[in-house]
Amino acid sequence: MSKVAFLLANQFEDSEMQVPYEAVKNAGHQADIIGLKAGETLKGKQGKTEYTADKGISEVKADDYDAVVIPGGSSPENLRLDKGVLEFVTRADSQGKPIAAICHGPQILISAGLLKGRTITSYPPLKDDMVNAGAAFRDEEVVVDGNYVTSRTPKDEPAFVRELLKKL
Repeated sequence: MSKVAFLLANQFEDSEMQVPYEAVKNAGHQADIIGLKAGETLKGKQGKTEYTADKGISEVKADDYDAVVIPGGSSPENLRLDKGVLEFVTRADSQGKPIAAICHGPQILISAGLLKGRTITSYPPLKDDMVNAGAAFRDEEVVVDGNYVTSRTPKDEPAFVRELLKKL
């Protein structure tokens, strides 16, 4: 059983959190929701789902997790300037742990300086941002590059979840 950190803030894309979160739990893995503050209520931008942060980013270490999932929507924008979030993903990456990011999720990887030389996908309008950060961009439903699993939008969730579960 793997222990998976879901990095989450308000205005996440509802299904991009719900679908992988449920799939990870249903596969028998532990899924922790990591927000900026423990106990914070986090609401999806579609208003269909909300979650409570199990832990705050200042309370956790990447060493304690086997993988990281970064749902899209506006959540990554709300997390990417937090030093603790950037340190968490940088440490997980340095240990070769799977990092799965969908839609706007790779924005956190940009801010952490982790995309140089990587091949990824994201929400297509972010292509220039990904390329400017040093990544090779592919407009495909899922791209796996080493420990990274990336996808574009909610319609890509089946492929995203499939590849994430393979990594676990």
